[in-house]
Amino acid sequence: MAELATIARPYADALFKAQGSDLAATALWLDALAAVAQNAQLLQFADSPKASVDQVFDLIAGVAGNDTDPLPAAARNFLRLVIENGRLSALPEIAVQFRSLKNAAGGVTDATVFSAFPLDEQGLNDIAAVLEKRFGRKLGIKVELDPSLIGGIRAVVGDEVLDTSVKARLEQMKMALIA
Repeated sequence: MAELATIARPYADALFKAQGSDLAATALWLDALAAVAQNAQLLQFADSPKASVDQVFDLIAGVAGNDTDPLPAAARNFLRLVIENGRLSALPEIAVQFRSLKNAAGGVTDATVFSAFPLDEQGLNDIAAVLEKRFGRKLGIKVELDPSLIGGIRAVVGDEVLDTSVKARLEQMKMALIA
């Protein structure tokens, strides 16, 4: 079977070109669809020969949207296309590749900041400013909690890692003592 990245690339490219005027909104609904499509039970239902395309579509559209905020027409059309082509399992990878295209067009790089404790808005802004200066590019920062860090942060930008956590410093001290 082909790699998911290979399957997802044409879908992400086509969606990026078609939705060029509204990339931010497209990224939001695509992320919502991708989150729903990661559910193992949903994928099992979708793969069942007893489930029709309409049943799978209605289920996903119902979960991803709601009465007050339904999925836009473009999202519904894209979801139907993905389901009809049997590519529902590739939807999370499509979202990842779409976000990469969107970020490249906007000159932004995704960054994940792991912190031992929740960060307030001001703290996150300060960290973002320091990281953008350090890495020399605009960053789209996502924060994840990791209590094992004890304190400090670990920032992952692409394939680069900046680890200023207490855990990393303790590991450095351990290695220095062993050597």
